[in-house]
Amino acid sequence: MGAPACALADAQEQHDLYIDAMRSLSEGRQNDASEALTRMIQQEPQHAGAWLDLAIIQCELGHAAEAEQLFRTIETRFAPPPVIVEVINKLRTQGCKGWEPRVNMSVAIARGVDSNVNQGASNPNFTFGTGESQFTLELLPEYLPRSDHYTALSADYIRDLNANGTIGFLQARLQQNDTLSAYNTSSLAAGVEHPLRLGTWSARGTGVLAALGLGGRLYQRQAQLQMRLTPPLPLPSTLQFSMLGGLSRMEYATLTGYNSNTWELRGLLTYRTSETQAQASAGYLVDRGSTLRPGGDRTGWFNNLGVRTQLPYDFTGELAWTRQTWEAESFYSPGLIDVKRRQETQVLRGVLSYPLSPYQTVNFELRGVRNAENISLFQYNSRQIQVNWQWHNF
Repeated sequence: MGAPACALADAQEQHDLYIDAMRSLSEGRQNDASEALTRMIQQEPQHAGAWLDLAIIQCELGHAAEAEQLFRTIETRFAPPPVIVEVINKLRTQGCKGWEPRVNMSVAIARGVDSNVNQGASNPNFTFGTGESQFTLELLPEYLPRSDHYTALSADYIRDLNANGTIGFLQARLQQNDTLSAYNTSSLAAGVEHPLRLGTWSARGTGVLAALGLGGRLYQRQAQLQMRLTPPLPLPSTLQFSMLGGLSRMEYATLTGYNSNTWELRGLLTYRTSETQAQASAGYLVDRGSTLRPGGDRTGWFNNLGVRTQLPYDFTGELAWTRQTWEAESFYSPGLIDVKRRQETQVLRGVLSYPLSPYQTVNFELRGVRNAENISLFQYNSRQIQVNWQWHNF
């Protein structure tokens, strides 16, 4: 290979290292960014920007001696302009205090009304049996929709676990109905998320453990693993395409034969500007249960559309729609309900938010759920109206 071709190859490699370092910084992976910039200045010692970026990262990581050595090299080798000298002097004055974890917390209290707390059937009549042995029964009142007001408390805690982008999070929620206490719900979830690079692809792995309560008793335990992969596609800076694969395990504390493992594979397209965020996703689901579960294994699809944007007078608006379908592989209950269960759940949600202060926000939320089924016993609709007051980063 001739000298010009070699020079072009070296320049491309240096460019790739710099882009890799900037991506690592944007993903919170400071250690990875430092390593990429170190390799770059070894290959291209005249790249002043890389020297400055590396010095700043070393200072943020608490490596004061390394940062000072880099600052002196920049001053003697590159004769930086006054604006850069000012940046260096400011960092020296502040000192390299070392890496400090970022912490985000929020607490919210909500008051709302749900038109169908118990997910009661939309059709008061239910037909079962086969052939000439079919019977139609009228459902008891407790299996029909029952409305109630509720109060909900929620809390979120997110904290950096290291300087390379790993975060831990806790989420808790409690909903207390005014009269239908048998349908009070609670949940607690804890998880870890870690970004990494797979060649030129960005990746983010997540693990979550969760417990859900119903009526004051443990109802379900969940464990979930997810991996999100983002290929380096030539898209506009406002767009990003990712693929997500996951495995979830669900165990029921009070139901026999309903434990299952669910695999999912989704594609996600994200649009982001300074004022608007939007996301669309579509995916395929496979749910494997025990031989005791009515209907056996099932497959389905998941779709999602959502947008969040700034509105006039400091308001923020959010609108989201999700659709999930399931189709069972076998009859739900042979001889009694000779039907393969098909389920389509759609949720439409709208939120209007207004900041009362830098640390307080009030949110007004509307939510509608339509659960269409070919077994009328499970078909239901519900509507919720909720107002919540949120304190965050206090």
